[in-house]
Amino acid sequence: MAFNLTTSYSGEFKDKYIRAMLLSGKTLENGGMTIFPNVAYKEVIQKANLSGSLIVDATCDYTDSGDLTLTERVLEVEEYQVNRTECVKNFSQTWQAAQMQASVNDVALPASFSDFIVQYYVAKIAAQMENTIWQGVAATTGEFAGITTILAASASSLAGGAVVTGTTVTAANVIGEMAKVLDNVTLNSPALLGQEDLRIYVSSSIFQAYIRALGGFSITNTGTDNKMTQWWDGKSGLTYDGVQVFLAPGLPANDMVATTISNLYYGCGILEDLSEIRLIDTSDSLGDQNVRFVARWKAGVQVGLLEEVTYYS
Repeated sequence: MAFNLTTSYSGEFKDKYIRAMLLSGKTLENGGMTIFPNVAYKEVIQKANLSGSLIVDATCDYTDSGDLTLTERVLEVEEYQVNRTECVKNFSQTWQAAQMQASVNDVALPASFSDFIVQYYVAKIAAQMENTIWQGVAATTGEFAGITTILAASASSLAGGAVVTGTTVTAANVIGEMAKVLDNVTLNSPALLGQEDLRIYVSSSIFQAYIRALGGFSITNTGTDNKMTQWWDGKSGLTYDGVQVFLAPGLPANDMVATTISNLYYGCGILEDLSEIRLIDTSDSLGDQNVRFVARWKAGVQVGLLEEVTYYS
């Protein structure tokens, strides 16, 4: 089977792949953040906070009540790129195996070999972006400051005025550690309780520990529906004291964040001229068997009101 691409792929479905690259990490794919899809450079985010007594006793005069504070945060996106040369042979065996599997199991495949290579890189970029969204460091090449980096640098402004001190979370202590998070919300940002988009964001390891904890630990504690560790079907959502638990694989292993979806922001440049994905076949021009994968995009994150965030680390 020949794998000459004959023409360069500039992407009939370029925008689709760019969206997948920038929006298909688990946090974004599952609606865990507020997304600004077309930020050219900076987006000013204004959050209104009404404090004081809004309702007062009636009089014959007009008197303003309550205090409105507008908080301004700036979401800035940075430019990134991927340049990678691959020998077509590196993908040929995988492509052939996938074709055989598709014919046996009726599995949908990318329409072309070009799409197959592009989807491979898009998936890799999305996975790295998920990690950067939560724990990226601006000084590290290819990363912007992630959510936990922002929170750690602003600890005194968080709910309770500090990061909630964490530990190594296991199935034996996860319920108690999650209680620390929700207790801090209850004490320092009680207005969040009952809001539909309040989430407890947890890492993969904490999420798995919570599932195991709810499955019980002994014969006398057989867990949810008496099914022990088989109780969860992997589909239904998990809650803790009525608050939805959100799996965020990009979070560090022993970290949790409690806030609302509307308080976490992700910006990218899907429709910008600089957003591109290309697969360039160099066989005709250079006489080799290589393709060059090129991707360029913009991305960044920001937190709205720091005082409405509980960060456990």
